[in-house]
Amino acid sequence: MDTLKILQASNQANWDYDDNADVLYLSLGKPCPAVGVDIGDGVVLRYDAAIQEVVGLTVVGLWAKLAKAT
Repeated sequence: MDTLKILQASNQANWDYDDNADVLYLSLGKPCPAVGVDIGDGVVLRYDAAIQEVVGLTVVGLWAKLAKAT
């Protein structure tokens, strides 16, 4: 089985925050189509099966999570 490339160095990280929906979209490199895998607590890992790499994360309810952390 091949190793999943999670912590590969990326030349670029992009993010976008939707304040109406309270969702943070984080992409490693240029945003691209990917498979979403719900890893719990409103976090979705975005995985590109063609290159076998994690390409981003989506965090639903970011402000609620930050409020719980303080």
